[in-house]
Amino acid sequence: MSAKRPRTLKTVTGAGGTSETYDLAVDPTRSTLDTAVRVAKLAEAARIDALFTADLLSFDAQGAIGSQEPLVFVSALSQVTSRIGLIATVSTTFNHPFNLARLFGTLDHVSNGRAAWNLVTSSIGEENFGPGELPSPEDRYARAAETLEVVNALWDSWEPGALTVGADGKAVLHRDRVHPIHHSGRFFTVAGPLNIPPLPQRRPVQIQAGQSAAGTALGARYAEIVFTSLPTLDIAVDFTRKIRGQAERLGRAGGLPLIFSSFHATYGATEEEAQRLVRERREAIDFERGRAQVADMLGGGVDLSEVPLDATLPESLLPDIASVNRRRGRVDIFTGYARQGYTLRELVIAAQDTGHWAVAGTPEQLADAIEERFRAGVLDVISLGGLADPRLHDFVVNGLLHELRKRKIVADDYTGTTLRENLGLELPPRAGVLVQVGPETQTRS
Repeated sequence: MSAKRPRTLKTVTGAGGTSETYDLAVDPTRSTLDTAVRVAKLAEAARIDALFTADLLSFDAQGAIGSQEPLVFVSALSQVTSRIGLIATVSTTFNHPFNLARLFGTLDHVSNGRAAWNLVTSSIGEENFGPGELPSPEDRYARAAETLEVVNALWDSWEPGALTVGADGKAVLHRDRVHPIHHSGRFFTVAGPLNIPPLPQRRPVQIQAGQSAAGTALGARYAEIVFTSLPTLDIAVDFTRKIRGQAERLGRAGGLPLIFSSFHATYGATEEEAQRLVRERREAIDFERGRAQVADMLGGGVDLSEVPLDATLPESLLPDIASVNRRRGRVDIFTGYARQGYTLRELVIAAQDTGHWAVAGTPEQLADAIEERFRAGVLDVISLGGLADPRLHDFVVNGLLHELRKRKIVADDYTGTTLRENLGLELPPRAGVLVQVGPETQTRS
């Protein structure tokens, strides 16, 4: 029996979703993939574990996020990389599980086992998938849960040994080991089986974004990794305790799901330089526009136009989270800030990081902050940005990553051939599929 690998922090960086997409789109000599290809190669050279593509389904909802379709984008990046993982953000609210199983299954094939799905339930975009309003969070998460049941059953509908190598080196299909799933639920009816070959990872890595009560319940049951906004250590500890407690009560292994945080870093060669950059960025904030940003962080529908910037928000303006239909986890964070006594000005400043973890300092000081969360067991995967910028690339790769590797927190190299292996994630048990045997039906695990 091999020894268990030491726990290490896994790293991710963004690919795409910047305003440079528009610059590339108007240049007939370049592809909108060009910057992402450069980032992907730099990230793989730095032995970062995965590339991440965000998505939004409305025009100009948050800059250029959503300006390229994530699955097509990372599929293209799979052809210019060989080891780095590929994370695509895709909504369950506006997609069918049979298509999702095929799309991510194909990504896993074309990348030789490097696919991951960042599942979201979408807080915007319903105007493009009408008719009808955005479903309630409870309905969105119920649909997400059923989607995962179907997708996992489809990926597991090919038994081990269903496709083997014949004497001539060609594939031999054993049809008796490929089974329908016969799913009939509230949202979907899917016969199955999946009509693409068994996947290199059997299942792509499953990430889930969301930290409302419904989102936490979904992540505790299904997610291997949860992507969350955890701006302070106390919030991170509380969230991790809650979601892992739920997961353990559901019979899942300890330490699951892994906790994935976005790290909004301001780098300086000295602490003074980092703090100067923070001040300059704050001085450039349009605080009148920031009112709308804070209103959005509070779920929308909140009029802050009459609140003085240096006043606190009256309780009457704070929403009842149960009545909010969008991003309840983010609303919870910002109503918490308001109740702690943040002024509107301070809320606008906090909104620049959209509720994510923000730290300023030298690479060593940033490594201290990361190590604190890692040692506390509330950080397993971290997103590091800035590789496309030469200055930030130097700080990330030769500064922060070098320091984290010196402390044995981040691994020096990839440890496997698939993303699942590199992340140290074991395969979950196979989904039971319904197998027709004569006139009767039985479940095969």
